[in-house]
Parts: sequence; C-alpha cells; structure tokens
Amino acid sequence: MRTLLICCLVVLLVGCAGPQVNDYASEQPRLELSDYFNGDLQAWGMFQNRSGKVVKRFHVAMTGTWSGDVGVLDERFTYSDGSTERRVWTLKKQADGSWRGTADDVQGEAVGQVAGNALHWRYKLRLKVDDSTYVVDDSTYVVDFDDWMFLMDGQVMLNRARMSKWGIDLGQVTLSFYKPAAAEKSE
Repeated sequence: MRTLLICCLVVLLVGCAGPQVNDYASEQPRLELSDYFNGDLQAWGMFQNRSGKVVKRFHVAMTGTWSGDVGVLDERFTYSDGSTERRVWTLKKQADGSWRGTADDVQGEAVGQVAGNALHWRYKLRLKVDDSTYVVDDSTYVVDFDDWMFLMDGQVMLNRARMSKWGIDLGQVTLSFYKPAAAEKSE
C-alpha cells in the first residue's frame, strides 16, 4: 500500500511539472525571433486577475531592429484608461541557442528558449502599482513572469504569461501579435 501511494504521488508531481519548450520542437511554422520581431508589429492584450476578471486592456505598437544575433524591440503601450508606457528590450541569442533579454523594468535578465513554434521566457518584472503593500520603492512590485509565445503563422503570434509573487498566482496576460505581410506594408 505504501509503495502504491508513493507511486501515485510521483505520477501526480510529474504531471504538475507543466509543458517544456521542447514539447513543441516539431511544431510549425518554426519561430525565428530575428525574423518575426523585425520591423513593425502590433499587439492587443489584456490582464486578468487571479479570479479571471479583465482589469486592464492595452494595445502595443512595436518596432524590432537587428544586428546579427542582437535585437532591439521597442514596445509602446497604450492602455484602455489612456495611460502609456514604453519598454525597450535588448534580445541576445546565446551560443547554446537560448536567449537572454534585458529591459529597464526587468530585474536581471529574462532567460528564454525557442523550440519549433514556441518561445518560453522567464523573468522578473518591476511592475508599477497603485497599492503600497509589498513594495520595492513606494509603487513597485517585483513579479515573476512565466511567459509563453506561440507562432501561429507568419503574421500571428499568441502570448500567454502567468504573473506570480512568492509562488502565488496574481493573474495572467494574454496578447495577440500581428505582423503585417510584405504586401500590406507596401500599400
């Protein structure tokens, strides 16, 4: 009986591990960050709190530029309440194929891996909030992002990110990226 209980616990824990980026290695189309995040893109997104309520909607206008394995992604956010924000990522491909990213509001580096059509990022984001509980400097939380992006075709990428603090789920961000086709750009 004890052995059966231990086996059940092991199976349960392994099942809770969640997907790994290599689970998507054979998925198409293959995601090349320097191709997809090159030029002008648009994204539309929302933040849902842990109960699922949409508490913030936004649009992002982005421009990506590359020099070899280093890219700069300039993101300009406009929120549904009219407020704006800007984040400029510097993305660097590593010798082992992984990715590192930095931005002013990212604590340390984002670490990511691409396989097939998927990118999995993990990073800590300094998030401005209106509440003074658990703050770093009067108005900032440092939250953990577990960020997944999936290339659907040459133009559309879907993104879902889980936000947490001390292992407690705070909510999720959902985005839909759109990259105009070459024909659309020339019109």
